[in-house]
Parts: sequence; structure tokens; C-alpha cells
Amino acid sequence: MTPHGPVETPAFMPVGTKATIKALEPSRLKQTGSQMILANAYHLHLRPGEEIVERLGGLHRFMNWEQPILTDSGGFQVFSLAPLRTIDDDGISFRSHIDGSRQRFTPELVTRLQERLGPDIAMVLDECPPYGVDEDYVSKSTDLTCRWAARARRAHQREDQAQFGILQGSIFERYRSECAQRLIDLDFPGYAIGGLSVGEPIHEMLAMMQMSAELLPAEKPRYAMGVGTVADIIESVAYGVDMFDCVLPTRLARNARLLIWNGRVNVRQEQYKDDERPVDESCPCICCRNYSRAYLRHLFQCGEILGSILATEHNVTFYQRTMQRIRKSIEAGTFEALRAELGHNHSTSGEEPESTAK
Repeated sequence: MTPHGPVETPAFMPVGTKATIKALEPSRLKQTGSQMILANAYHLHLRPGEEIVERLGGLHRFMNWEQPILTDSGGFQVFSLAPLRTIDDDGISFRSHIDGSRQRFTPELVTRLQERLGPDIAMVLDECPPYGVDEDYVSKSTDLTCRWAARARRAHQREDQAQFGILQGSIFERYRSECAQRLIDLDFPGYAIGGLSVGEPIHEMLAMMQMSAELLPAEKPRYAMGVGTVADIIESVAYGVDMFDCVLPTRLARNARLLIWNGRVNVRQEQYKDDERPVDESCPCICCRNYSRAYLRHLFQCGEILGSILATEHNVTFYQRTMQRIRKSIEAGTFEALRAELGHNHSTSGEEPESTAK
């Protein structure tokens, strides 16, 4: 339960980095079955600024979303700005990717920033090591993440906001284990599994996901950051992970890739130019109830924005229907059968396979 309502798990959070899900208005987002969304403290700090969001009633009111919100601290975004940032024991100095202005994040500043934004769940500032760095780097990075987590925990004041710690350690079991114990000692109300899906081979990602989930308390939410494909999600659920976010469904939608149970449909393909069928006859979304594959192809061929809008609502609905199927299968004791079905039809490579259905 959060201050803005319950979240049934396993749950998928659409990514609304800048306080909006691309191409999807909040009332339509609710119709997809989405319970919680993710926004990003780094981007909102740079534009429009936490002061403006706070003055206008907080993030929920600002974006007209009455259900739960989780904000990422921006640690990963700063990680992606490697040439523009420097890290020291106290925090991170970086230049804005928008205007080049000098910025500074510390665990305390990021905690206060998110308290002013007002999400239901706020992530601590962490240091995400890139894949391929040596063990010495990972050792120092993981220690820094743990020390920053302790500072963020002490700085956190909002009783109506849950603060989650982030497990790091790259692909080294030793450092993930040490990090998990130090975070558990801080008694966060929930924990995220970070530092995966950053370029490592899929078998290493899944192995570290399983190990990380097993290290964290089963009675508290476990959140896999940035994961992922349907197959990645269902494998992670099997390991005990409760929460997920990823840009994949919305990004695929803007590129005319619409998800179905046995893969995906690329509606730009010639074969759909006079196809009067909906993308998915079983789907309740506005796209599938009202429009044909031929019309969607026409919209994308012409560069019409409605194509992205309809495709995005469909893909997010597909993800939420998938999560509903997963939850029902767990309750019914049929999860392993669903795991085999979805694992066969969907890829763990970061993409979704094209459907062979005509």
C-alpha cells in the first residue's frame, strides 16, 4: 500500500522520465491497467526544477496522475554522462546535458530533491559501475554506494514516502553479497537490484538477478531496475522479483512494433497494407477495438503522430495484461506453464522477435 493506493505485484511501471509517458495521456494510461509509473529526479531537477513542481502541488498534481509514482534518483543518468561528470566521496559533479551548466548531486541533496517532488517511492543516489570494469573499481564503487545509502537514509524525513536502497556490485558475487548485507542493516522498506542490463551478456544478467533477489528480504519489495523484455521479466519473477520498469514497450511502439502473445508485429511491413484485422483481437485497448493493421501502417508510413499514440497504448496494455496473467498464474499454481509459454515466444536479448503469424 502506498499513499496513493495499492500496487499488486509483480508489477510493471511504464517509464515517464519527464513526468509524462511518451504519447500517452494519463487518463488513457490508467485504462491500460497501469498501477504505478516511474519518473526521474535528474531530469525533473534540470527541467522544470523541483521548486516549480513543489509549488504546483507535487508531482502527482503536476502531471495529473493520482496513482503511485516512483522516482529514480538519477544515478544511472549521471552514469551515462561519463565524459561530463566526476565522482568523489561526497557526491557527483556533472554538467547538464541540456545547457552544460554545472550541477552537483549528493545523497542528501537527492533525498531532499525527491521529498520536494513528492513521489510515493524514492530511490537513493548510487554509483552504477559500467560493465567490464575490474574488480578493484567494483569494490570501491560498491562501498561508495553503501556509504551513500547510509547518508540518504539518515537524511530522509518524509514519513509518507518510502525510500529504497539500490544493490550494486556488477557481476561480482562477493560485492553484491556484501552490498546486500549493508543495505539490509539500514532497514529500507524496499530494495532495488541495480547495475544490470548495462551491457553484460544475458546469462550473466540473469545469474546476477537470481543471486541478488535471493540475497534480499522476501517480505519487502524487490525491484529490478530497467528490466526489460517479457522473457526477462518472467524469469526475474521466478527468482522472486516484484517490480519492473523499462522503456521497451513505449520505444517499440514509436517504431511501429506492436507486441502480441507470440512476439510482435511490425506494422510498417508490406504484408499489412490491406490487413483489416486489429493487432490483437483479444486486446481491449482503444487501438485494437477501433483500428486495423492497415490503418496503423498508413499512419506510420505518413509519419502521423496518431500511430505512435495508438501503438503506445496497445504496448503498455500488453505489458499490463502480461503482468495480470503472471499474477493470476501464481495464484492458480500455473506459473511454470506460463513461464515456458512466454519464454518461448519472447526474447531475452533486449528485443522482441517478429511474429511469424500472418
